Amino acid sequence: MTTKLIKNAKLLYDNKLINSDVLIDDGQFVKIAPFIGSRADEVINAERNLVIPGLVDVHVHFREPGQVHKETIKTGSAAAAHGGFTTVGAMPNVTPVPDSVEKFKHQMELNKQSKINLLQYAPITLDETSDKLSPIEDLATAGAFAFSNDGHGINNAKTMFNAMQRIAQIGSHLAAHVEDQNLFNKGVINAGDTATRLGLPAIERVAETSQLARDLLLAKETGVHYHVCHISTRDSVDLIRIAKDAGINVTCEVTPHHLLLSDEDIKDDDANFKMNPPLRSESDRRALIAGVLDGTIDMIATDHAPHAEDEKNKGFLKSAFGITGIETSFPLMYRLFVKSGVMTVEKLVYLMATRPAEIFGLEAGKVELDKPADFTIIDLDEEYHFEQGDFLSKGFNTPFVGEDWDVFGRIKQTYVNGENVYSE
Repeated sequence: MTTKLIKNAKLLYDNKLINSDVLIDDGQFVKIAPFIGSRADEVINAERNLVIPGLVDVHVHFREPGQVHKETIKTGSAAAAHGGFTTVGAMPNVTPVPDSVEKFKHQMELNKQSKINLLQYAPITLDETSDKLSPIEDLATAGAFAFSNDGHGINNAKTMFNAMQRIAQIGSHLAAHVEDQNLFNKGVINAGDTATRLGLPAIERVAETSQLARDLLLAKETGVHYHVCHISTRDSVDLIRIAKDAGINVTCEVTPHHLLLSDEDIKDDDANFKMNPPLRSESDRRALIAGVLDGTIDMIATDHAPHAEDEKNKGFLKSAFGITGIETSFPLMYRLFVKSGVMTVEKLVYLMATRPAEIFGLEAGKVELDKPADFTIIDLDEEYHFEQGDFLSKGFNTPFVGEDWDVFGRIKQTYVNGENVYSE
């Protein structure tokens, strides 16, 4: 057994900031006190920097197997550690989709390459696109922590209803990408003035909200934990607020890019601004921020979606949807919410660590005695900006590069089970 001693920490503990030392033994937090004089195998000088529980992201894409030119489990988990994350949930949109026990077990073996705690979604339906349900109960037994068709909406209401019933019966979680394909209509950008100016096919808001409204009623009927991925519109916030008031078991997430950007920020045909759901109007963006502040939106999740450079440099029409996010999210959210004075750093960590862990029943998101020592050390005072060469992900497809996006909150070190997985 090895011991580590964190000295001079500004520690987020029990939702309060305290000046403290922390003793770690055999990968667990064992003592928290203003001064700990114990001898340790390793002393970590936090230098009065912020020490928080490792961040939790329930929505990432690590691309392996089948798309390793975009990302691998090793590069994705290294990027996550660089971003301060110690636990993530990987979506099943890999090749092949892990929609059988055999394929899922193979995926779980590949996931052992991860530097951090990597949880695996299983698909709701075969291949994520059919109306035939995957072997839900068997996949849960094989280790699926939740179920999602990720980038595909389930257009058949009966299929969704049956899936909700079965997932509710085993006490698992259904994470939905809400998108009516008929209303999406092969669009590439939000319907509005920017789409008109650039002459691009548009995505209507109702492609999201109409399916969301249907699913909320199905969730009410089945009692399933229904988690809505990356909501993007004012109407979605309103629908979820109403559903929560009605006692429906619904939670939701929002991405940093939907909180920071609107379609007004798209000045030209730059596919680093192309994501699904698309950047919406400024009114929608402000409604999302309001939803975070009033608790309607439960958590921030990155939807980390790395692509190769030649897949994102062909303009909106021909480029892939999605941007990277796991290495930029905490500093960007610290800039948006904490530096502006609208939120405490304690609340931000709640949204990015504690709350997602609570909702998905994970042993993560808190500094607790006799629990795994997953933590991140952050310098909140250092101002910097992102450059392409900074990323450990294979992808650098993001609009948040350069001096226009000066941030604070540099990740200095990340630890999982007391072991260092990232150092600046």
